[in-house]
Amino acid sequence: MDNYARIVRDNLARLDWVNPERIAVRLPARPVADGLSFRAFGRDCLLSERGILLDGRPEQGPVGILISLYAIHCAPEPPAAAPFKAFKELPGSLPYVGAFANRAEAVLTAYIDRLISSLDVVKKTLDGADPPADLPGDASVVLWPLPKIALCYLLYRSDADFPAAATCLFGANVEHFLPTDALADVGEYTSRRLVELIGG
Repeated sequence: MDNYARIVRDNLARLDWVNPERIAVRLPARPVADGLSFRAFGRDCLLSERGILLDGRPEQGPVGILISLYAIHCAPEPPAAAPFKAFKELPGSLPYVGAFANRAEAVLTAYIDRLISSLDVVKKTLDGADPPADLPGDASVVLWPLPKIALCYLLYRSDADFPAAATCLFGANVEHFLPTDALADVGEYTSRRLVELIGG
């Protein structure tokens, strides 16, 4: 068993599997015969004491760690999307700002035009929605990589004065559902999923 798989196993062991309905209410998730079902990173997720399945396949890597951390930390309160805020506004974000900018935002700049033309597919896969009308950018979209984690992507095409750019904002109360370092990773792996969806 590698380190990632061990962390996933240890995290799942911290959950109250004697009362799985309490976990289900917090996430939220749907109780099924084999565990708890919900959507994660645009895939069907089955969470159980035995492990995590995404689209029926075992997930024991970094995404599995994020899902298990979400199950541990997710508060029972409902999520609030707007007003969205920058990653640097999250508590304790300073050590992760540079890495977040590179791994969650800069990684998308080569794909801006393709992302904008593929927003319908992106929204369908990642439980997306239209953003508030007053947000800047040539296009924008709100995505829900985890049931209570809202990310808003602002996409800017290149022009004569500026290169293409992407900004990833977070829902108003995301810090109640995951620690800040894990939220940075959610941004990174959601952006990777976006690139995967458009064939990048």
